[in-house]
Amino acid sequence: MSAPILRASGLSKAYGGVRAVSGVSFALAAGEVLAMIGPNGAGKTTCFNMLNGQIDPDLGTIELAGRSLIGLKPREIWRLGVGRTFQITATFGSMTVRENVQMALLSHHRELRSMVSLAGNRHVADADALLEQVGMLGQAGRACAVLAYGDLKRVELAVALANRPRLLLMDEPTAGMAPKERGELMQLVASLAHGANIAVLFTEHDMDVVFNHADRIIVLNRGELIADGRPEDVRADRRVREVYLGSHSAHA
Repeated sequence: MSAPILRASGLSKAYGGVRAVSGVSFALAAGEVLAMIGPNGAGKTTCFNMLNGQIDPDLGTIELAGRSLIGLKPREIWRLGVGRTFQITATFGSMTVRENVQMALLSHHRELRSMVSLAGNRHVADADALLEQVGMLGQAGRACAVLAYGDLKRVELAVALANRPRLLLMDEPTAGMAPKERGELMQLVASLAHGANIAVLFTEHDMDVVFNHADRIIVLNRGELIADGRPEDVRADRRVREVYLGSHSAHA
């Protein structure tokens, strides 16, 4: 494995007397797709929010290609090449698919000072290239408000890619999607990650998605990291099966 793009060491976060995350450490290489799984309350969202700069850890370090992210705001972390998608899609419904991606490109190029003309004709070719990557070029002129949910997820991915991220954080990327759409989206994500050497960290409750598309899996339980390995090793891990997989294991 190449040198890690992301390295988290000893991350801990408590709220009052409750330890949401306790001593979590892991690394992620360029071009690697890493799934973070665990039962509800395991600390996944807290980990994501620390990595993204939304909250600061009480203890521990986070480095992106050797640079500390501790104390940086989400916008500053985004500028360093960290993209993020959310469980609930965040697109401008009244704008077209193409305009949503153009706006992301304008932000990437620091050209958002004047919003009077919105996206106009700027970065159209780059926007269309990104939409083609995610299979949405044919719907570039449609308003996001009328899109099917699975298509919105693809637009959101194109928006995240507009920043040319080295690291992509995806919070339950297939939530709300039909089973077939879930597999197609994650196959696309894995293909982009491997082809463009983008590190991807995602959380997911669908074990079919996790075990079919992740290169490696880390498992949290009650704020602690209890497993880190290849899908086949994690699936066979006794502790993981006891605390999380259980009924999921039949589908994994």
